[in-house]
Amino acid sequence: MKNVLVNLEHISKSYDGQLVLDDLNLYIRENEFLTLLGPSGCGKTTTLRILGGFETPDTGRVVFEGRDITNLPPNKRQLNTVFQKYALFPHMNIAENIAFGLKIKGKSKSYIDDKIKYALKLVNLDGYEKRMPDSLSGGQQQRIAIARAIVNEPKLLLLDEPLGALDLKLRQDMQYELIRLKNELGITFIYVTHDQEEALTMSDTIVVMNQGYIQQIGSPERIYNEPENAFVADFIGDSNIIGATMIEDRLVNILGYRFACVDEGFGRNKPVDVVIRPEDVELTKDPAEGTIQGVVSHLIFKGVHYEMEVQACGFEWLVHSTGMFPVGTPVGIKVDPFNIQIMHKPASEDEEAVGVNE
Repeated sequence: MKNVLVNLEHISKSYDGQLVLDDLNLYIRENEFLTLLGPSGCGKTTTLRILGGFETPDTGRVVFEGRDITNLPPNKRQLNTVFQKYALFPHMNIAENIAFGLKIKGKSKSYIDDKIKYALKLVNLDGYEKRMPDSLSGGQQQRIAIARAIVNEPKLLLLDEPLGALDLKLRQDMQYELIRLKNELGITFIYVTHDQEEALTMSDTIVVMNQGYIQQIGSPERIYNEPENAFVADFIGDSNIIGATMIEDRLVNILGYRFACVDEGFGRNKPVDVVIRPEDVELTKDPAEGTIQGVVSHLIFKGVHYEMEVQACGFEWLVHSTGMFPVGTPVGIKVDPFNIQIMHKPASEDEEAVGVNE
């Protein structure tokens, strides 16, 4: 296991009596690309600001390489932050923007010049030293903001929704750039976003947050394929989430029909939630070949696949398939046992919000 770089221990934070983070515990490894993912107000940006030294937690502490830095100001921490608003100095050219932090540290002119050239090459903007910020596109400005951060050689780079202002194509290009930079520099990245695709594309580890709690921590594959609760399943990609009954190990009753599954340990005849991804729902032309029968009620062509809604047993199933079934077509529905994810049903709304905080 990689060395732990940062530990957030029992972090709580309130604003005007409103609890934003509640006893949050999280460790971040060296050279990890960790993404804090969740809806607005879930506490992800507050977590980042506490890491960066822009906020102080009400309780708990921030430990960096074994040292308590909870009350250390941002400029004394071995990290840099890149914000959604790039905050480039409009009256300075690109070289001066990049050099700003190095000049404050009293670095020599030759050192600074070398660092500027190195940083611009890293972000594929060689020769832009004399340009002014307002002559650059949004994507180029974002690269300069990243270049300005990395010349300081931080051990940790914090990125607060840095691609939010870019259009889709540019955002996708910058995702690949960030992955490349992280691999080349060996810096630990902490990335804040509400964009699920961004999180799945770039991260080594995703931390899904809601209402100040961590809901699940894991690799993109694990978060997507094995969500631990209905919030995670619903927030990460499209899902069919259905109330069901676990009859016994490896057998679940969904909408009155028995489906084989692979999950065990939920007990007998216990209420559960079932998650089935739209791409894992198989439609059969002969309705009798399906475990249950339904009728296609909606159809959209999405380019790579068709998105269909199928009315079956009083539930509207979302289906993604390369095969097209016209609206009104009777179909059967089958699901491979390995593609049925069983989750404990929360006993209350509070339990649903708390999720896991590990």
